[in-house]
Amino acid sequence: MKLKFCGSAAVVLLVGACATHADWLVTKASRADGVIALSYERNEFQRPDLSDQQAIQLAEQKCRNWGYKEAEPFGSQSTECLSRRGFGNCGSRRVTVEFQCIGSLGK
Repeated sequence: MKLKFCGSAAVVLLVGACATHADWLVTKASRADGVIALSYERNEFQRPDLSDQQAIQLAEQKCRNWGYKEAEPFGSQSTECLSRRGFGNCGSRRVTVEFQCIGSLGK
């Protein structure tokens, strides 16, 4: 019985820790500051399969809509815990990367 339970628990953990697809979403944007924040959410077992190129393209598209030429990442990411589990570990989190719009199409 104990072996069956351990085997079942191992399968659940392995399946839950698999790579999952995630998309970047615009979560904050300031045209005046030329700053765009892109985020995705995940739980503690997920390992999202993300495209950095998708993030850059999304940020550059938004910057171009505002009249800027391109976007570059600030170079770091922040993580915010959205919910905690029973022992205090983070159950789900939001990961955010900020981009700076640079250049001007009109100049």
